[in-house]
Amino acid sequence: SIYEMFGNECCLSTGEVIKVIGFKINKLIASICENNEVSQFSAKVELPLDFPGLYKVVADKTPYVSIEEITRKVSIGPTRFGHPCFYSPEDIKLANFTIKHGEQITFNSVEEVNGMMAVNCGVVRNNQSHSFTLPFSQEGKFYECEDDQIYTLKEIAEWKIPKCRNRIVKLSNTLHTWDSSNPLPENFDGCLILTPVYEVQAVMKFRKDIVHILSDLDVEVKDVTDCYDISSFLQPLSLEDVFERTSKEFPMVAEIMEGPSGSQKPHNLLQTGKEIVIYKKYQATRVLASEIRSDSPKRHFLIPVSYKGKFKRRPREFPTAYDLEIARSEKEQLHVVATKAFDSPHKELFSVSVGDQFLVQQCQTSEVLYEGRKKVIDVLACEQILSDTYKKVLLPMYMEGGFVEVIHDKKQYQLSEICKEFHLPFNVKVSVRDLSVEEDVLAAVPGLQFEEEITDSYLLISSSSSPVESWEIPVYRLNMSVHLLSKDVQTVVPPATKTPVEEISEEQYYMVRRYENQTLHPPPRPPKKPT
Repeated sequence: SIYEMFGNECCLSTGEVIKVIGFKINKLIASICENNEVSQFSAKVELPLDFPGLYKVVADKTPYVSIEEITRKVSIGPTRFGHPCFYSPEDIKLANFTIKHGEQITFNSVEEVNGMMAVNCGVVRNNQSHSFTLPFSQEGKFYECEDDQIYTLKEIAEWKIPKCRNRIVKLSNTLHTWDSSNPLPENFDGCLILTPVYEVQAVMKFRKDIVHILSDLDVEVKDVTDCYDISSFLQPLSLEDVFERTSKEFPMVAEIMEGPSGSQKPHNLLQTGKEIVIYKKYQATRVLASEIRSDSPKRHFLIPVSYKGKFKRRPREFPTAYDLEIARSEKEQLHVVATKAFDSPHKELFSVSVGDQFLVQQCQTSEVLYEGRKKVIDVLACEQILSDTYKKVLLPMYMEGGFVEVIHDKKQYQLSEICKEFHLPFNVKVSVRDLSVEEDVLAAVPGLQFEEEITDSYLLISSSSSPVESWEIPVYRLNMSVHLLSKDVQTVVPPATKTPVEEISEEQYYMVRRYENQTLHPPPRPPKKPT
């Protein structure tokens, strides 16, 4: 049988032995959903896994009837997505613990307990975590809990579509402007029913790559697992699999079975068939930065603290007086200019005109007259800068105006200095590019906002044949497979490390922020007007 996959012809000869290593969703068939059913007017459209947008998962209304059924159909694992949550409409009495009906049960991992397979679970009650195990044999009705996270289609396909079920999702953020090539209707913001189309992932005896076989390929196979030495096949590992190895197993030599797509450095080192040395695994700090621009899409970057360029400050913008209070620091006085007028409803508080300049002092309370009654409200004490003097004024904290910072600091800063001395977010532009790299992608960006410091997982690698330099590669943003070679590492000490600035997509930006903050909560808003 000859078939074509990604433009390449593959031949499955009679008698060829194939080791199936997994099943993977290749694409999704989407239908517009109304009242949890396919709309009668909806045409089915094919969506690739990299189709843009962020989605919320709608909880499945069909219950699972046992813990064993959940473990067969739902992905449970050590990664961020592998902790599904369920609830039971009835109390579940265990030996030393009772799970209350409707209580959210988090499924953490599967393991053998006293010779029986069970799931390690947890519930949070009165801000305290309680851990317990549920055996596979536990029966009842288990419903999915509502999920407030946002996901890409690829993440949903990998983790959030149970086997033998469809999945309803709601579009949360399109991230991209609509065009005629988009299979969904313009301005669509409803629900979709996703039906997965699977492919079989396999390895062959005389091939070093992973073979992808569509599940509808017309070919007859016979199970020979019990009478064949499967150890003679290669064992593909993802970067996550490698990262889960113990630190004692490093360094190791590996051959790339499937390289990542795209042109991010060090792309020439990560091509299929290349041998690499993986020296160690670790967590490293990055600064998440976004391009300052009024229109979208913005560019986003993860900048290593070792970045050798220098930055000058750029003015920050503040939409409310409350934002001024958040931004002020003991290190220096915040100087701002009003860009929007504000007419105070209280004679005790100041009315702002466009162009007024202020030095921000501190937050305090003030008594004001409101509809004949005295009220105490939060205010921001400032000094208004006049031509030859300063005037003490009070701005209501709820004031929605507009302010822009006046920068007096002309110093050039290293990234590490900014992280140490200032609160993020912080606006900058590159004043001296990083001369240690051939092309500094940040130098061409007119303005950057440093948003937050994040911690991420990395592997340190180099070429096996010519280890001139080593590179940090992200575990969760590079989709590639390797297999380990039983070779000794020639140089245990890694060569000079290259830590590139990583430009990430809009989807990856939201994912990085979500991992760091769990959910993207909006910042606290200012107090409302007194009522």
